[in-house]
Amino acid sequence: MQPRVFAILTALLLGVLGLGSVAVTDWSPAAANAATAPAATAGTPGGTAAAPGTAAPAGTPASATPTGDPAVWTRSTLRNKLMAEMDATDPGVALADLDKITKEKPYTVRFCHPIAHELGHAAVKRFNADFQKVISFPHETCAAGYLHGAVEEMLNASSQPEVDLLKLCAPKNSGPCIHGVGHGTMFVAKQDVAKARDLCNKFPTDQNKIRCSEGLFMQLFGPDEEDEKAKANLPADKLAQDPLYPCKDQPALFQSACFFYAPTFYLSSHDYPNHPEVYADALKWCLNGKASGGVTDCSRGVGSRTMKYNLDREDWAAQQCATSADAGQRKACTEGLVSYYTVNYTDGGAAGRLCGKITNKEIQGYCRSSAGLSGSLD
Repeated sequence: MQPRVFAILTALLLGVLGLGSVAVTDWSPAAANAATAPAATAGTPGGTAAAPGTAAPAGTPASATPTGDPAVWTRSTLRNKLMAEMDATDPGVALADLDKITKEKPYTVRFCHPIAHELGHAAVKRFNADFQKVISFPHETCAAGYLHGAVEEMLNASSQPEVDLLKLCAPKNSGPCIHGVGHGTMFVAKQDVAKARDLCNKFPTDQNKIRCSEGLFMQLFGPDEEDEKAKANLPADKLAQDPLYPCKDQPALFQSACFFYAPTFYLSSHDYPNHPEVYADALKWCLNGKASGGVTDCSRGVGSRTMKYNLDREDWAAQQCATSADAGQRKACTEGLVSYYTVNYTDGGAAGRLCGKITNKEIQGYCRSSAGLSGSLD
């Protein structure tokens, strides 16, 4: 075959093959293909929606909302968003957003308080320990966690904490501020309860000593886990001998707060997010306080934490109180439910709203009596 003829035939063959490739290749835009594919449920791979309060599998980003926020918040994702907001604007903007998110997504209340603590710590550093500037922003959200964190940081940086703790909240000496001082005493004392208690005793009135003790024991049993200096100091051998350690060893004025916050540690150490049965178990565990008279306060604490961790299912939380075989425990647990609900929702109708959602008539009655409401629904 002549070279010229061979070249012409080769060119024709390549042309045919090229057209073939065009014919079999899908050149349509990816978006068009996606429109024809079956839609998967947002949240997790394979169309399985993530349950509220759970994280997406490792390595898989959660679906984003139109605002770019994750579909399901975790402590770290919410904390990072708010810290970035505060850096870019001010604490007021971050706290307002935190308040909005906790109301839209009640499960975030489980970890909003420690996040608010972190915002308070950061604000003190940002404003060079100008405490009045730090607390000039509205800070009631998440049970005043921002205020608590700010007081912690102020005391932790103080060269005379035993003097400054009496000045920080003056002249109003409001309950939330004194409670924050209690948290701060544990930072100063490096989680030594006796030393922190001595600091709380600097307050001249029993009322403020008790308020301070509430922050002290909340910090002991539910520390800021991301801060190594704030980890709980609860020796395993002591807990084996006394499950409610160190509450019965406290002076009478400090025992109530200790028993009330002790369930926080029990629930967290028994993986409450994945084991809902531990709420009922915690009420049985509180019976360890019979000899020292701590059952009632402990049961109130179980109710309070149960509501805190289940604000999005109020009736289910009430049913946990109903599991106790003891009427006194059921009543105390319900009082705890009401106490936390009204701390989180500060409007005047909060208690009535909660009681109206409770289907168990006995627990509903305890709810209404503890809230000072009439015995029947209007």
